[in-house]
Amino acid sequence: MTTGTIGIVANPASGKDVRRLVARASVFDNREKCAIIRRALSGAINAGAQQFAYLDDSHNIAGGALEELGYDCQTVGITSTGTNSALDTIRGAEELANRDCIATLILGGDGTSRAFVKGWRDAVMLPLSTGTNNVFPRMSEATVAGMALGILAAGGVSLEETAVPVKIIDVEIEGESPDIALIDAVVTTDQFIGARALLDGEMIERILLTRAEPTSVGMTSVGGLIRPLSDEEDLGLHLVLGKGGRSKVHAPIAPGMFETLSIRQCSTLNFDETVEFEGPCVLAFDGEREREIQAGQRVTMRVSRNGPSVLDIPRTMQLAACREWFKN
Repeated sequence: MTTGTIGIVANPASGKDVRRLVARASVFDNREKCAIIRRALSGAINAGAQQFAYLDDSHNIAGGALEELGYDCQTVGITSTGTNSALDTIRGAEELANRDCIATLILGGDGTSRAFVKGWRDAVMLPLSTGTNNVFPRMSEATVAGMALGILAAGGVSLEETAVPVKIIDVEIEGESPDIALIDAVVTTDQFIGARALLDGEMIERILLTRAEPTSVGMTSVGGLIRPLSDEEDLGLHLVLGKGGRSKVHAPIAPGMFETLSIRQCSTLNFDETVEFEGPCVLAFDGEREREIQAGQRVTMRVSRNGPSVLDIPRTMQLAACREWFKN
């Protein structure tokens, strides 16, 4: 039986940035990431998957996990660009798209998933949390996540039944290439990118969110503690911050790190509406500063579902159980 190919991307740099020093974020070392992939692969293979394509990262996380398991399956490694930056994930995503992977397991945080989508916009993903800001990745035992991928790859369920389109923020920058965010796009008064992590609430001018979750940390919590917004709602949430705001919110902007922010405006944004402004400013996407905007340079942001999909693990497992997929 021919099965679909499962992609694997593990970011060796995720879970190790400056927020381990200035906040209280956990560290995910590469041994733990390798163990997570081993469990996911075991689940996928026992559910029927036979073919895997993996990004050959600088620490051999995915390749090493495959070698240690010793299962009889077809694997192909995709050579990394070797930059030890988001470009490795972007180029890896492009290669996995060329190989028609049915879905891709991604280990990292929001930033890793964003980089992957920059390389493959309409990908089907299963992101597992090993980063700092972990709003987009799923919190799931890797064995079960792998089982869901294996069921899909082996034909036990279809993408139409189990792949859920998620929201995305498109950012158009006058005179430059566009950009994206999966959870939050933030405008700061910084003049330079500097350290990428967003740690100073006083520098934040506005926030556009696809989700506002009171149970998460980061920029999503700022909106979530005022006006919760789920991934299922076809809306974005737009916050304007600054002195003189009518309300204040005390929110965890990083793991274990709180800021009191003054909110001048909080409003939902329909998919056909835009947020427009001019520089100078710095734009941060999914928790990290990325783009410097010059004085007078125009920026337009909008929220839609014209992007990736995420494999629904509970739905996949429920359908497989009803269809007696694991019954001998």
